[in-house]
Amino acid sequence: MERAPHYFWAVRIPDNIKQTIHDELTHVKPIFQFKRWVDLHDYHITLAFLGSVNPQQLPSIIQLVGDAVSKQQAFRMEIEGLNVFGSQKSPRIFWASVNEVKPLFQLQAIVHDTCLEAGFSLETRPYHPHITLARKWGGSEEFKIDDLVAHNPFGEQALSFQVNEIVLYKSNLENTPKYEAIAAFYLVD
Repeated sequence: MERAPHYFWAVRIPDNIKQTIHDELTHVKPIFQFKRWVDLHDYHITLAFLGSVNPQQLPSIIQLVGDAVSKQQAFRMEIEGLNVFGSQKSPRIFWASVNEVKPLFQLQAIVHDTCLEAGFSLETRPYHPHITLARKWGGSEEFKIDDLVAHNPFGEQALSFQVNEIVLYKSNLENTPKYEAIAAFYLVD
């Protein structure tokens, strides 16, 4: 049975940065034994998760968010480290941390507030930007939290990139990659 697609707004990560993340992870996969690794084309930083959307709502939310971000400036970000969500002994999500720069939080607030005003029910927890890399710990031993620092490929030199585009993605869970760009808006250079 096919599930209804979900939609979310996200920062698009440049292709060369996605490739670099992927290449760096190949060196640490034997240490971080997660069951499901995210396809490199699916790397992103979520701004607002909409969930299921009535197709008739899509043109409106695309227009509203496009108008809301039309004057937002592009900015630089860095991928700095690795972390996990869930139990520290058997984490459910493995992710890359990004520097929490003010322009990212401003952009997220604009997108979030615009979606709320359009009638969407959104996440109420504080915003915690990250790039999901893998899911479900699969190691035969407990996860070692110290490995996050000891084997961080981004520790010595953070991976820097320009944030200049946000995208509305549609999830296609049966496909690889799973996320399809439905609409995109460039930030002002």
